[in-house]
Amino acid sequence: MPCAIVEEGILLMRIFCVFGRYNYGDPSRGDGYEFTNFVPAFRELGHEVVLFDSWDRSSYRDFADLNRTFLRRVDQEQPDVIFCVLLSYELWRESLDIIRSKGSAAIINWGTDDSWKYEQFSRFVAPYVDCYATTYPKAFNKAHDQGLDNFVLTQWGASRNSLIEPLPAQRCTYPVTFVGSAYGNRRKWIEALRDRGIQVKCFGHGWPAGPVSGKDLLRIYRESILTLNFGDSGIHFEGLVPYRSRQIKARVFEVPGAGGCLLTEPAQYLEEYFRIGEEIVVFDGPDVLAERIQYLLANPEKRDAVAHRGFERVSKDHTYDRRFEDLLGKLAHRVTQRPNRSMDWVAFEQAASRHRMGPWLALLRTLCVSCTKLVWGKHRGPRAARRLAFELSWRLRGAWTYSAAGWPGRMFYRES
Repeated sequence: MPCAIVEEGILLMRIFCVFGRYNYGDPSRGDGYEFTNFVPAFRELGHEVVLFDSWDRSSYRDFADLNRTFLRRVDQEQPDVIFCVLLSYELWRESLDIIRSKGSAAIINWGTDDSWKYEQFSRFVAPYVDCYATTYPKAFNKAHDQGLDNFVLTQWGASRNSLIEPLPAQRCTYPVTFVGSAYGNRRKWIEALRDRGIQVKCFGHGWPAGPVSGKDLLRIYRESILTLNFGDSGIHFEGLVPYRSRQIKARVFEVPGAGGCLLTEPAQYLEEYFRIGEEIVVFDGPDVLAERIQYLLANPEKRDAVAHRGFERVSKDHTYDRRFEDLLGKLAHRVTQRPNRSMDWVAFEQAASRHRMGPWLALLRTLCVSCTKLVWGKHRGPRAARRLAFELSWRLRGAWTYSAAGWPGRMFYRES
């Protein structure tokens, strides 16, 4: 039965969140960003929230088991909205179609990394959800040019529960910090600063200090005189042409909201959210970064002014309760007018029957993994093989990659 209710003119809903409890489904990497920020924001608005952990591969035998369990939970919970943050092909397009044909819930997917992920993922998955929320204006424009009119432009933000006014620089514990996994060119940035006499205390997966809890994360931001953000998302390809993409990340809002003073790489459209140089500080290149760190450390009153103005901006305009109130408001009519049909289990089991590896795929997996292990080693080799299969699949087969029959999902479960 429909469970949305109207209380004092506000539509309150049951929201079924589909993402990870932990970062990438791994408890050793700490609480997931979405779990830490999105769930409290929905509850702050008065909605009831249920979590389905779609990132924990240890909880299911394979993707068929994951999708079957997902549909059973939807049938059991009868949500008004299914709010997904999909990594890749963990939920099949057939499963999403079954939910939509049942009509009992509106499906939102919150897109991540659309500066590069739009081409290989978002444009193929968007036709199977009711609303595709992207934080990247270029992807939004491209989607509408391609007839994908269910794209909605939004942005990362900060949890209202995490807002706390900045400390003055003289009361901070750390001079300069960075919080985030040690991947891409981040180690090179830290080493470049060290070569210029600036020590940065780093926290996160791959650094000696290791991951930190969500509570400690916010404390570190507030107790740091300066906090760094690197916006480079690595090397990607447009056709055969490599390029590096910079994008607005959640940390851009999270740090000022927690009382930190942010120094970040530039990103397109960043000036639409902050007054550059007044509410946050931007750098481009290690020499400029080192110069601005030294200036702000030597002029704490300037640092304190930036931190306070950044905090005020995030508190006023960039909290997730504001983001989600707008986003869910666009689906209010869909939620109140929906039908409620039976789950089509026959259609699902037909899809699941196509999700078998079979001897030929098993042989192909063995050959691929054997080759990639020779190059990347025992531990990284299988993931490299999965990435190769995925890159070939989306380029050659498009949306089929995200179906039950897609080869990457059939060949690589634990590595996905």
